[in-house]
Amino acid sequence: MRNASDKPLVVRLRNFVGDVVLGVPALRLLQRHGHSLHLVGKPWASSLLEAEGWTVEPRPKRLGDRLTQLRRLRAQAAERDPSFDVRPNTVLFPWAFSAALDARLAGLKATGYANEARGWLLHRSLAMPAAGHALLNYWELACRFLGLDEAPPKEIGLKVSPAQQAAATALLSRCGVDLDRKFVLLCPFAGGTFEGQAKTWPQFKQFASLLSRAGHQVVVCPGPGEEAHAVEHYGDAHCLHGVSLGVYSALLQRAAIVVGNDTGPMHMAAAVGASVLSILGPTIPELWAPWGSSVEILRIHPAWPSPGDVLSRVEQKLD
Repeated sequence: MRNASDKPLVVRLRNFVGDVVLGVPALRLLQRHGHSLHLVGKPWASSLLEAEGWTVEPRPKRLGDRLTQLRRLRAQAAERDPSFDVRPNTVLFPWAFSAALDARLAGLKATGYANEARGWLLHRSLAMPAAGHALLNYWELACRFLGLDEAPPKEIGLKVSPAQQAAATALLSRCGVDLDRKFVLLCPFAGGTFEGQAKTWPQFKQFASLLSRAGHQVVVCPGPGEEAHAVEHYGDAHCLHGVSLGVYSALLQRAAIVVGNDTGPMHMAAAVGASVLSILGPTIPELWAPWGSSVEILRIHPAWPSPGDVLSRVEQKLD
């Protein structure tokens, strides 16, 4: 007899690190209410969510390959659960038209928000939520799929495995970080813009120099394509290259404080409970701030805080 708490559910993740992190509470809610999650997303999501016990199938780029993947997941799920094909069986976190089209062409019964005129492609089309924090959008989607009305958690509590923690410790030691001293981890990179304006604090380099001159250990973890910029602008820092997101989460958790722009790793830092100082420019905190009680926002838009002011706040938090 099939376990009633093992109903397969295909879930398409979003394409950005921060969004995937903010969707973790919604994923846990779906799982807690009896669904076995079959996640589809970016290749890096596997490492990010590994300690949660979830695997992520990398989403292919070509439409034909995507349909082959989704049809395979559908067939496997239907074999495990005869009711799979007659009930809502897919949740789409992305708002894109293509996500709904893929699910429809693969024969899945998807639930998602009616964005980009895609409502007709969805098995259950939900009205777009009122403007609010992104975590609440994903949480509400899961609640409405399940027919629940629950408050979201105050903390994400993203899990980090002992193996990831051990790998982070070994990496820090190998790169010359004194493990007996505190270190500040910087997240100075930010992809894209917010409403056409740059999200990157223009004086981050000067701030990093002030930190080093003040005697603080500084760590930077550049992502793919950011390595040369990190070496050029943050040469005084310990630059850790090629770090998986799971190990990155462990590094963030170990840092005395994490300082950064509106960028995915800042959501990871807040999710693992690190002390977070978020330097925001045009980004609206009510929509996109890192989630959790360990987060402090510095924002004086349209201006930016000075490097000296940020250093003072960091040193106050380190005391």
